[in-house]
This record gives sequence, C-alpha cells and structure tokens, in this order.
Amino acid sequence: MATTLTLPKLEMSMSEGTLAEWKVEDGATVKEGDVIYVLETNKTARDIEAPASGTLVHKAASGETYDVGTEIGEIV
Repeated sequence: MATTLTLPKLEMSMSEGTLAEWKVEDGATVKEGDVIYVLETNKTARDIEAPASGTLVHKAASGETYDVGTEIGEIV
C-alpha cells in the first residue's frame, strides 16, 4: 500500500512552503525515518523524514512552492 506524501503544515500561519531539495533520488529505496527532503517556510528550513519504508516517487519539483496539503510524492 502506498503512502502519500503531502506538504506538511509546520506553523499555525503556514499556507505554503518550498520544497527546497529532495535528499533522495526519485525511485530510490528509503527507510522510515530517513531524511527525504528539505522544506523551507518564510521562517525556517526543516528536514522531513520518510513516514514509511519503500520506494520514493517524486511528484513535485524541488525549488518550487506548493500549498499545504499538496501531494508531492509517495512511497510505494
């Protein structure tokens, strides 16, 4: 079963964030807890960890800004 990755809400006032950098290549195997991307907001940059183990599939480009809740990838 696939795990959908959506842009998380890190702050109460956050409505969007920038997927600054994928730390893991598209199609690579990840383990739960591995850092998979960096999320930037207007206040901070934060490493985001994989919520599950499997193969990472990118569905969003690094360097782009997305609304909170936007699907940016999945782990299958």
